[in-house]
Amino acid sequence: MCLPSSSPRLPRGEGAGVILAIDYGRRRLGLALSDALGVTARPLATWTRSNRRRDLSRLRELCRECAVARIIVGRPVHLDGTQSEIAEEAGRFAERIGAHLKLPVELVDERLSSWEAEQTVAQLSGRARRSPQARKRLDDVAAAVILRDYLSRTGDDAPC
Repeated sequence: MCLPSSSPRLPRGEGAGVILAIDYGRRRLGLALSDALGVTARPLATWTRSNRRRDLSRLRELCRECAVARIIVGRPVHLDGTQSEIAEEAGRFAERIGAHLKLPVELVDERLSSWEAEQTVAQLSGRARRSPQARKRLDDVAAAVILRDYLSRTGDDAPC
């Protein structure tokens, strides 16, 4: 599942490492990965959720396979910054991932990521309305949007 990276593997402690972004949903998880240098974001997959144990097991295997160093989980908030109904669930999910996988996990604002994903998929498919195939791509594209925004914010803090 993990596509080979064109970036060389870095020794531990150097570079950002691969970051996994998760667009959390009750039915599906959208997944995206960064490169080892933490520069690019690419959609990876959309998983249909089964149960907590199976979801965590699949995530553990993916993190092992792709040498993930950090995980970010989208925190759904309203445009005014207040938490959405599902934000608390996403927070509990992030805590479980951190405890189960023993990796750093961070909640990040995912405001407008689904809207941007819809616009991107519609533009790429050449259709204004979502086709069944386009709907399947929304969650992983939204995860890539969340990851891209995260990388651009954390990249601004990096020394030149």
